[in-house]
Amino acid sequence: MKAKQAANKTLTLLKKQYPDAVTVLGFGKPIGLLVATILSAQCTDARVNIVTKSLFKKYKTTKDYANADIKKFEQEIRSTGFYHNKAKNIINSYKIIEEKFHGKVPKTMAELMTLPGVARKTANIVLSEAYGIIEGIAVDTHVKRLSQRIGLSKNKDPNKIEQDLIKLVPRREWRNISNVLISHGRTVCIARKPKCGICVLNKFCMSAFKINKKA
Repeated sequence: MKAKQAANKTLTLLKKQYPDAVTVLGFGKPIGLLVATILSAQCTDARVNIVTKSLFKKYKTTKDYANADIKKFEQEIRSTGFYHNKAKNIINSYKIIEEKFHGKVPKTMAELMTLPGVARKTANIVLSEAYGIIEGIAVDTHVKRLSQRIGLSKNKDPNKIEQDLIKLVPRREWRNISNVLISHGRTVCIARKPKCGICVLNKFCMSAFKINKKA
């Protein structure tokens, strides 16, 4: 099956299986979503939501983050991993937002990517989920893994995978393809032992039933 056909089938089947697929990161406002998405790197969304539940009660404005004590902030986000870099990036991002963007989280890809720790994945999530602006496709670890397994991309670099998916999926579905792949990656097509037997994609997925046999 060609990649475009596989993409169409994947989208159709997964939209039926996950009709309400959206980001599970709790955020409330764009300010919170940027923080949560930065924290989610190499960390589960469930853990991020535990951390941000108390974090968002203390830090409510861009000034709160910009003026945060980095040592205290590091300890508050410690359980998300890589907390030194994450704390530095979040605080410095909000200093820039205060100085250059009048305290508002930017609404363009170019502006978001001037912030420390923000690459295309984070920018795409903030734009689509906080503002409803679709500039591209958010490629996280789940989207990357499933795109390769299903045969939607042969690339390993997230930016190249994004470009492959953009060519395969209509713009109106860019947000959906990311959200349904993430949902499926969490529940069925998990990293170590994918549940191919119950997977709705197993009739055309290039990796169906092969990964478990190698294990």
